[in-house]
Amino acid sequence: MLVYDSFIFFIHLIFSSIWVGGSIFLGFVLAPLLKKTMPDINKRISFMVTVGRRFNFIAASSLLVLVITGIYNGRFILSQPSMLFDSFYGYVLFSKIILVSVTILLYAVHIMILNKKTETKILQNNVPDSYFKSLRNKIIILGRLTVGLSIGILFLAALLNSGVSGLGFF
Repeated sequence: MLVYDSFIFFIHLIFSSIWVGGSIFLGFVLAPLLKKTMPDINKRISFMVTVGRRFNFIAASSLLVLVITGIYNGRFILSQPSMLFDSFYGYVLFSKIILVSVTILLYAVHIMILNKKTETKILQNNVPDSYFKSLRNKIIILGRLTVGLSIGILFLAALLNSGVSGLGFF
């Protein structure tokens, strides 16, 4: 069972790297680079929409794998919900569940804002500049929140994996 559990944890780490690493790359590497090299906001957003569409398949798949492997990794505590509030590990796990839930919600909002109809309009340059600006602001806010929450989730995962039973936080 130890090898199987380690393999599931390894899969969880790989997919968290894809989720967080991809999000950081898009928001903190690609977007600023495009701002410098592609001054036309319409072209820049069109490009980001195209890249984002490709990444969304990988991101959504990663998020699904993360939820499944996360549930598996926390199965002992989750099988006895009262343990969520009886230990440091439980409090951290509960906090992680909350952050994951908020992250999924923000990701769903992001997908709803950039739905297929909106993407088609953007790619056909059939959207007024004021809409582009508003859309860009929403995407930036959602992206930053998602990355921040994802990094917070990674920190909580590190606490869970550290084997520390209590640090006096709770």
